[in-house]
Amino acid sequence: MTDQGNNNNQNLSRNPFAALFSSVSDAKDFASVQKQPQPLSLDDSRGSQDDSDNSVSESVDENDDSLAEISRSFRSRQELCEQLNINHMIQRIFLLTLDNSDPSLKGGNGIPPRCVYLEEMASDLDGQDWLDMDNIEQALFNRMLLPEPGNHLINMTSSSALNLSADRDAGEKRAVPYLFSCFQRAKEEIKKVPEKLLACAVRCKNLSVLNARTVLLTPEIYVGQNVSEQLLNLLLEAVSGGLLEEVGEFLDEVIAALLADQEVRTFGEVMVPVFEVMLGRVKDLDLCQLLLNSYLDILVYFSKQLDIARVFVDYIQPKDPNNGLQYQKTLLGAVLNISCLLKTPGVVESHGYFLNPSRSSPQETKVQESNIHQFMAQFHDKLFQILKNLLQLSPDTRHRLLTWLGGCLHANAGRAKIWANQMPEIFFQMYASDAFFLNLGAALLRLCQPFCRLRSPKLLTFNPTYCALKELNEEERRSRNVHVKGLDKETTLIPAPQNQEPEFAQSYNLLTENLILTQYALHLGFHRLHDQMVKMNQSLHRLQGVWREAQQSASPASEQLREQFERLMTVYLSTKAAATEPHMLQGCLNLQVSTATVLVQFSLGASGVDYTQLTFPLPALENSLLCYVPEFFADSLGDFFIFLRRFADEVLESSGPSLEQILDFVTVFMGNVERLKNPHLRAKLAEVLEAVMPHLEQVPGPAQSSMFQRERAFCTYQHAAQLAEALITVFVDIEFTGDPHQFEQKFNYRRPMYPILKYMWGKDSYRESIKSLARYASENLEAMNPPLFLRFLNLLMNDAIFLLDEAIQYLSKIKVLQIERDRGEWDSLTPDARREKESSLQMFGQLARFHNIMSNETIGTLAFLTSEIKCLFAHPFLAERIISMLNYFLQHLVGPKMGALKVKDFTEFDFKPQQLVSDICTIYLNLGNEENFCSTVPKDGRSYSPRLFAQMVRVLKKINKPGNMIASFSQLADKIKSLADQQLQDEETYADAPDEFLDPIMSTLMLDPVLLPSSRVTVDRSTIARHLLSDQTDPFSRSPLTMDQIRSNTELKERIQQWLAERKQKRLQTGQSA
Repeated sequence: MTDQGNNNNQNLSRNPFAALFSSVSDAKDFASVQKQPQPLSLDDSRGSQDDSDNSVSESVDENDDSLAEISRSFRSRQELCEQLNINHMIQRIFLLTLDNSDPSLKGGNGIPPRCVYLEEMASDLDGQDWLDMDNIEQALFNRMLLPEPGNHLINMTSSSALNLSADRDAGEKRAVPYLFSCFQRAKEEIKKVPEKLLACAVRCKNLSVLNARTVLLTPEIYVGQNVSEQLLNLLLEAVSGGLLEEVGEFLDEVIAALLADQEVRTFGEVMVPVFEVMLGRVKDLDLCQLLLNSYLDILVYFSKQLDIARVFVDYIQPKDPNNGLQYQKTLLGAVLNISCLLKTPGVVESHGYFLNPSRSSPQETKVQESNIHQFMAQFHDKLFQILKNLLQLSPDTRHRLLTWLGGCLHANAGRAKIWANQMPEIFFQMYASDAFFLNLGAALLRLCQPFCRLRSPKLLTFNPTYCALKELNEEERRSRNVHVKGLDKETTLIPAPQNQEPEFAQSYNLLTENLILTQYALHLGFHRLHDQMVKMNQSLHRLQGVWREAQQSASPASEQLREQFERLMTVYLSTKAAATEPHMLQGCLNLQVSTATVLVQFSLGASGVDYTQLTFPLPALENSLLCYVPEFFADSLGDFFIFLRRFADEVLESSGPSLEQILDFVTVFMGNVERLKNPHLRAKLAEVLEAVMPHLEQVPGPAQSSMFQRERAFCTYQHAAQLAEALITVFVDIEFTGDPHQFEQKFNYRRPMYPILKYMWGKDSYRESIKSLARYASENLEAMNPPLFLRFLNLLMNDAIFLLDEAIQYLSKIKVLQIERDRGEWDSLTPDARREKESSLQMFGQLARFHNIMSNETIGTLAFLTSEIKCLFAHPFLAERIISMLNYFLQHLVGPKMGALKVKDFTEFDFKPQQLVSDICTIYLNLGNEENFCSTVPKDGRSYSPRLFAQMVRVLKKINKPGNMIASFSQLADKIKSLADQQLQDEETYADAPDEFLDPIMSTLMLDPVLLPSSRVTVDRSTIARHLLSDQTDPFSRSPLTMDQIRSNTELKERIQQWLAERKQKRLQTGQSA
């Protein structure tokens, strides 16, 4: 504290006006008289206020003995009061003073408890110890330059109590917070002062603003102060203390002052260091830190303040706009990168979520996931506010933000490439992270919600010709609202006709750009995250099995396997938590349903804002907008619903009325190559259909209620017949995709189709539509193009034969390896050889399991189809195929070869021999009343024998099948044996048939010979019909061939019939003579 002990005699003796008195004592007496209270005049009383702190006094306190009292005595009393009030007001606002007199001699009315004493300035003023409007600017500047203002504090009142708050306020060292506090105190003064002092209070407020401008423009003169940090910290304190509105008012005036004076430094140059400080802090924050919300609130404020927002959208533009990772390094990118996902891939140690998951209960894991979801929802809401504000604030901020978003997506387009997942070390050096795209997608989803309501008229204003635009310059992008680049190179749902020119819009609405930005972001982000979760899930199951085996065998590797499992589980749970935030999933569901709706409308040729009713048959496509829609729209849609089925099934049930829109989309596109060319995408829609379908494997109890909405949607769907036909169509179409791996792919694509068919068969409307297709096929067996259902059944049997045959072979190999291992033959092998054996056993196990699962499905499907569809299976086109297939399987399941399949654990490989035997028995019984079918059974010379059927009966008894099933099959076996005996006699009769009467493919007697037009070869009609179901070419010349092109070989047929008649007559005569 500065020495305040000078007495009044010394003060008066130094005053030059004291010379007018005969002695100092007379001067003091005069001054004391002047200080006595006197009644105020009417004029004086008008400006008076209550005696309260910070109020302005119109009287001079009797103890206030300032240096200027004598001189003031020669002026009017009013001038004296005004000057003192100005001095007190300045002291209250800026907490500084020129008066270091004894505080006991000062009045406490309106004087702050602590002030900074400007000793040097007081000395320069040569005795003036009051502040006025002439010297306050200099005084404030001097105070701002003090390196340690706290060292210059003095008491302004006689109170000796410790007042830390007053010390802190008056001794504030940081320039920006100090000036804001001055601004606030000046505002309070403006509310209270009389009108004649109002101008002074306003000027004091303006001085705080002007000095703040000076601090920000010339921070270098304020030694030891980082004004950018101070400004950011001021905003942080305002956010946490609920003072953002007040700080915002202060900054608005400071910004106006900065914009008015940009000679020394532009406003952008002032704000960029603030953004730099913020970037340095934000990039190290975690999702669940409360401090993150404060920084987000600051960004929300920035996005609302036009001048700051302009600088911000320019600041976030990356140095290299073609480098995807550069966008993540910007301030907005650093915020988007905050997540519960691992910051450094593979590094779990510094991760703060789901540590030691195997030691946490499911309830604890669920609680932690819920906490993360709460923080994510708040985080995404703030991100949405930032983007929305910038889009709405001005055309300039909108354009610059959209430029950033469009450039970001274009620079990160490589994320969707297959190689990106296979080379992670390169991926993370080139592209923004999964967290970045997850959050960006979530924020964009919220922007889309206003037009994602069911059948919103706004939705039909979406114009996909946006995607066909090629390179535009900067001005064209601004004027036409086109900011996403490179979409013209994307594959579209259908190819554009060569003669069709797009009708480009002069300017595209924000809905179009938002929808495209969001779908593109989901395509680049969500798809990869989904793929990672599926792979991690598979790895966890595999690792858990190996870990358990190691524990059971007390292997030293057990602990290491446990650690691997823990690490991978931490990554998986973190990824799942990030990807399943409920608000984000609901927003994505709304978007994908809206996308499905608009694509169906495009497929119907809808235009304008009126919805077209979906009816069948579909209209012909003319100038369809589908040829401008990128494939990733349908791909992302499919991917999302498959994700929900796997990881967030409850969201599907909550979708309610939206399910019908998805069923419409699947019905229109899944079976229609004219509206969706890519067969892989159409096959994916079958998986979407399985995702939204009620689960067949319901567990009794409360869980059943979760199927209500899906059950209702499927059972009441008005286009059930077309949906069933679309499913069978895509089943057939994926046989030939043109892909070099089409043979292996088709089984994966057909996997979800089997449970859908089974579900449909259990519902009357769907079952009738399937039976209708079968009836049409029966009536048009020899049509130019084989009927759809006939081709479907042929492929179904092809799959069953291949899959079960492969499964049998793998099981046989597994049994051999298991026997070798159990005998100890592996013990003598080298470590490399043993690992090779173990690897082979594991690989065969995986392959056997896959083929068993698929073969179970195909045989099961044939079992329920034959319950009501019989004539097709009994027709010569198919009967021989299905019979030879069933008998071949029986040989391995109940016949002499069954021992080769007895592996250790059937369930490990999903081998269900009892179910297979039961299904084969069911198929036989379903078709047992068809005479042609029964008569065809014995013709299977490769596998059929009466003994095989007798063994089948024995196995049915062993596995405790119902007695009526066993009895019925025994009767059928006897019937077939009788027919076999009869056919054996016929074969002996026809054994010496001429070669020209034999089918060149099957080597059997032809009953209906036909001539192939290209190769001129004669074959049996049933033989070529079966061939054309799978391959519509001449088997001898490979030329294209359809059933309508073949011609009956009438002459040969007559000769065969004549020869048959002669042989029958000869056999009859031989029998009579015998």
